[in-house]
Amino acid sequence: MKNLIALIFAFGITFSIHAQTDSLILKNKDVIIGEIKSMDRGVLTIETDYSDSDFKISWDGIAQLYSNTKYLITLSNGKRYNGKVNSVGDGVISIDTYDPDNLLPLRKKRRNTGTEDIGGGTIQVDIDQIVYLNALDEGFWSRLSANIDLGWSLTKANNLRQFNIRSGLGYLADRWKANATYNSLRSAQDEIDPVKRTDADFSYNYFLPKDWYLLYNITFLSNTEQLIKLRTGNKIGIGKYLVHNNQTYFGFQAGVNYNNERYFDDTPSRRTGEGFIGAELNMYDIGDLTLYSQVVAYPSFSESGRFRTDFKMDVKYEFFSDFYVKLGTTMNYDNRPIEGATTLDYIFQTTVGWEL
Repeated sequence: MKNLIALIFAFGITFSIHAQTDSLILKNKDVIIGEIKSMDRGVLTIETDYSDSDFKISWDGIAQLYSNTKYLITLSNGKRYNGKVNSVGDGVISIDTYDPDNLLPLRKKRRNTGTEDIGGGTIQVDIDQIVYLNALDEGFWSRLSANIDLGWSLTKANNLRQFNIRSGLGYLADRWKANATYNSLRSAQDEIDPVKRTDADFSYNYFLPKDWYLLYNITFLSNTEQLIKLRTGNKIGIGKYLVHNNQTYFGFQAGVNYNNERYFDDTPSRRTGEGFIGAELNMYDIGDLTLYSQVVAYPSFSESGRFRTDFKMDVKYEFFSDFYVKLGTTMNYDNRPIEGATTLDYIFQTTVGWEL
């Protein structure tokens, strides 16, 4: 009887191990068996049968990785692959893949042969060169990201009431990504005109080799401080990541922008052509903190001497699972606003949020 129980127990363990296709060997020699969901910003997420919630493991704590799953893979040099990842030793990963870079011309003929080459093969890289993994067999939802932040305050003095909402939605495909954001502030108090501010944008990036990308970005802004009823911008340009690893990414972008403005008063609308140049920094290997900053400058082509700047910075602290506290600021500068408006508008927000 004891032998039968032991046999059933051993069979159960074996079945469980085989049911879980992926395994990790950590640098402290611990072994975790489960299903790897993703790795982004230096943190790997793995689902196991023996835990109610997914494990989140620092990427630099992993010595070896084994998986039969097909992933979307990004390297620190900007290369992007679809394929499987398995270790060939501590700190070395073999990628069995095709290279999407070679699919830009979908078919590439081999010299002096009638066969076709789509760039398949196996490469070996150091584990720290992998900066992104996402399981491809999970479909649409595994590529989607979303967040929503809320803030509210009430002060007895002058009956001050303020409400903030910040939100974002993103999707990452093999060769492109799309993101949308919406931020709004409403503030009202007795005997003072309400303060209203809304900014939103939609961006589309198409990835090129060596961490270059093409971009299209449409922006929306409305704020009472600068008397802007609606400002829309349409940007087309090119960008590049100069630093792209598991701790930081930093890059720049440049191009042209068509700016269209309408105002709360009787000032005629303005339509101007502009250039733009910007920089973006994201740091996420500072404990539970994440820092994001972006600055974009707009020298005008149509109005000589006009110069605008948009700046934003967010500091996020993750305090429980997918919940966080965020402190953010956004500033808009225009050296030639309309009469009665200020040159600078800014906002500081403290919100509590959740992300998918």
